[in-house]
Amino acid sequence: MDFYKRGILLTSIGTVFIATSAVLTRLAEGLPSGEIAFFRLLFGSFFIFTISRFMKIDLRLEKKDILKFVIYGLITSLHFIFYNASIMYTTIAHSLCLVYTAPIMTTLISAIFLKERIPNYKYIGILIVILGIVILTGLEPHLTKNMIKGDIMAVFSALCLALYSVAGRREKNNYSLLKYVFWVYLLAAFFSLPPAAMEFTLVLSPNQWTALFLLGLMPTTLGHTLYNAGIRYIHPAYANLIITQEITGGIILGYLILGEIPSKSSIIGVLVMFAGLFMVLIEKRRDKAVEAE
Repeated sequence: MDFYKRGILLTSIGTVFIATSAVLTRLAEGLPSGEIAFFRLLFGSFFIFTISRFMKIDLRLEKKDILKFVIYGLITSLHFIFYNASIMYTTIAHSLCLVYTAPIMTTLISAIFLKERIPNYKYIGILIVILGIVILTGLEPHLTKNMIKGDIMAVFSALCLALYSVAGRREKNNYSLLKYVFWVYLLAAFFSLPPAAMEFTLVLSPNQWTALFLLGLMPTTLGHTLYNAGIRYIHPAYANLIITQEITGGIILGYLILGEIPSKSSIIGVLVMFAGLFMVLIEKRRDKAVEAE
């Protein structure tokens, strides 16, 4: 299997696990969003630590690397914080549409800092995927001051997701995968603690602990780790586009587990997204400029 196909496969499997996030978050009902993010990242770093010890992987950082990982952890934390906060002010539809503009930002940032570009025709596919998200979620026609505030937060969340993806690509040859994600998850949990502490729930039910445990295991340890693995083989914009299918997976799981029946617009939006993904990911010609060497 060549690098491109391996990256697509790893990112796709990771997205399947990331898609469990919405349902598991719903099962943690009653917990503040900040607390959910904190425990999700903390458990994720613990699982990676356990796996690394078993595999005898050295997780120690050199002093010169600490500041860099502090920045990466802060960016990751801000992605979750801005996303959770945006939902409190704007509609889920607005938030999802704006957060998943990240592939456009990722493409531009990668071109500037990593000198990795994608063929011009693939920009059309990126726009079609985003159009599918707009159709799927159904934008609200009426704006309020609070919605604008939430929309701005969603844009910042998208920017952090783009930076998070480019950082993972940038460090692909500098650190082992588990070492990289361990420090990113752990430091992100550290930065998520202050906003979480303001509304901390001291007594949790067994169901809530189970949901938090699974959030740390499924979408974080398995999902985001495989996503970061995929980024090491493909352009981060492609990985961003694949991860938009978290929405599709969430719809399917919501139907199977929670009995939530998707609307016609949701189904149409999913089909449009798949059409855009097909344009971007099914190569018409070999693009060696974006493949790992």
